[in-house]
Amino acid sequence: MADTSHGHTPAAWTGVTIAMIGFCVGSVFMVMAEPLGVIAGCAVVLLGGVVGMIMRSMGLGQPKDTPERVAARETAVARG
Repeated sequence: MADTSHGHTPAAWTGVTIAMIGFCVGSVFMVMAEPLGVIAGCAVVLLGGVVGMIMRSMGLGQPKDTPERVAARETAVARG
């Protein structure tokens, strides 16, 4: 796991940050017993996922493994 950059991308950081803000908003409104605020917090959490997916599709996420990348990684590991 240490040799991958899973989650270390602008898309991941942005999506998680937006979702965390939405979770905090929803939590505060839940304590205040305000259902509309809780729903708004849930909407912000979903927005974080959508923003992350859009950013990934724009090329700001983890690149997909192609056969060339897999072969290069195996060669690098074999060389030590």
